[in-house]
Amino acid sequence: MIRIAITGRPGVGKSTVIVKVVEKLDINVCGIQCSEIRSEGKRVGFKIQDIATGRAGILSHVECSGPGVGKYHVNLADLDDIGTNAIKKAANSANCDLLVIDEIGPMELKSLHFVSAVEHVLDLDLDMLVVLHHSSRHPLALRIREEFRIITVNEQNRDGLVKIITSCLG
Repeated sequence: MIRIAITGRPGVGKSTVIVKVVEKLDINVCGIQCSEIRSEGKRVGFKIQDIATGRAGILSHVECSGPGVGKYHVNLADLDDIGTNAIKKAANSANCDLLVIDEIGPMELKSLHFVSAVEHVLDLDLDMLVVLHHSSRHPLALRIREEFRIITVNEQNRDGLVKIITSCLG
């Protein structure tokens, strides 16, 4: 079982590393990916997407209602409907070779359903690649720090990490 968590400061390229790794792997990848929503050159929120189905929604936005994280408000409905359900499907799928969770951070941790789903998959024999918030002290984040190989992304190593992580998982 291979379990890798990548971490690093905001904006360093963690999600980009995940996208490039997923593109290079010739295995069945499931789970979630998140990406920025920009308007007039400014980040205004984050999209959440089920990797297996392509179904997407709003994870957070400056104009959403819901629990606040910085200037953003978490859309718990899409987080649970898309994110939590993608993780639950991966747990019950014989066709999932790698579970990707981008990201386990303050926004996602606002959902008890999400936390429960991630705790469940941690108990399974499933290869995982996750993005972990760099400073979270949530019990789930602490568990991942103990059980996973942690790789910190920075500007100097981010391009080379794709090859390293792909070789570990491929």
